[in-house]
Amino acid sequence: MLSDRSTATVRATLPAVGAAIGDIADLFYEKLFAAHPELLRDLFNRGNQASGDQRRALAGSIAAFATQLVERPGTRPDVMLDRIAHKHASLGVTPEQYEVVHTHLFAAIADVLGDAVTPEVAAAWDEVYWLMAGSLIAVEERLYAQQGVLAGDVWHTWEVTARVEETEDVATFLLRPAEDTPPPAFRPGQYVSVQVELPDGARQIRQYSLSSAPGSRLRSITVKRVRGQGSPDGEVSRHLHEHTRAGDLLRVSVPYGDLVLDHPDAPLLLASAGIGCTPMLSMLEHLAQEGHSGPVTVVHGDRSPADHALRTEHVRLTGKLADAEAHFWYEAPEAGQPANRTGLVDLEGITVRPGTHAYLCGPLPFMRSVRAQLLEVGVRPADVHYEVFGPDLWLAASRNGGEATMDG
Repeated sequence: MLSDRSTATVRATLPAVGAAIGDIADLFYEKLFAAHPELLRDLFNRGNQASGDQRRALAGSIAAFATQLVERPGTRPDVMLDRIAHKHASLGVTPEQYEVVHTHLFAAIADVLGDAVTPEVAAAWDEVYWLMAGSLIAVEERLYAQQGVLAGDVWHTWEVTARVEETEDVATFLLRPAEDTPPPAFRPGQYVSVQVELPDGARQIRQYSLSSAPGSRLRSITVKRVRGQGSPDGEVSRHLHEHTRAGDLLRVSVPYGDLVLDHPDAPLLLASAGIGCTPMLSMLEHLAQEGHSGPVTVVHGDRSPADHALRTEHVRLTGKLADAEAHFWYEAPEAGQPANRTGLVDLEGITVRPGTHAYLCGPLPFMRSVRAQLLEVGVRPADVHYEVFGPDLWLAASRNGGEATMDG
């Protein structure tokens, strides 16, 4: 809980800090990478840094946390903290790195706000930072302990046993541990980080959902090649598509992620678009293996049937459930390929049962649209759970802390 004195100071200065927090985030990263270039090379996503996505996500999380402290004292935005902590744990972030961040973040605050940063203001925002950092460190310690690893020691070597071309831009890689150890446990919907060495020597990291169910020594990730459309192609996805074949070795983290099936007895709605289908396939396969008998509604949107990665599995696994139905939307249906709908996903006419828990994964506009439609038909905000590939810009766009703290 923020102290009374700091609460008053943060409340008074939050508008000024909030207005400048984008500039603060930009300067923070400039200072951080100037002092520690290895962090940009081997930890942070260079593509997200170049686009500004990571910087906006940082600004959004700090503003949301500070707002929560002053508007809802005694509570924490646990959903936001858990999501960030899972990302950090999958990257191997350590407590010591929070000291490094603190040094350069507060130097950036002082530079941007100048004389407005009095000792009292600095002390209040220092308290905000360490409350947030301490909460994240505690969650990350628990996540490391759950996987039986030391802080930061998340990496293992896996061998690619097979590669399957799903679509022109999507490939599935089947993996098994190269070390003589059992694979770490995971829950349906979680992801792993994959680290590859690029031609310039950088060891870039990206997260990919596990697209198979738990229980097998083999694991699979399904990777969409990110094409830049005016910006550089995705570095890691391009490397995997162009260079990774059966027999190659990959550095893969233990699994993390907070988009998991926590309410299997409730009616379920699994909604995805594009490559967002991967965690849903893991959930579906798990439900099929468990003989799940409750109602499940599967929703997916894509450009066309040919672009719908794992479409056959989507249909097959839905068909194995006792009470399940699938609805697919395609923006450009192909002749001879049946589609339930044409265009973007629209839940009108789809039965959404009382008490439904919805799980969403896909592009941000898709998830915003589906969430809004679900709320209109009575689904509770806390029962809508989502996963964002890359920085959580949903959070960054909600700097008042509202939407960011009420989604599950």
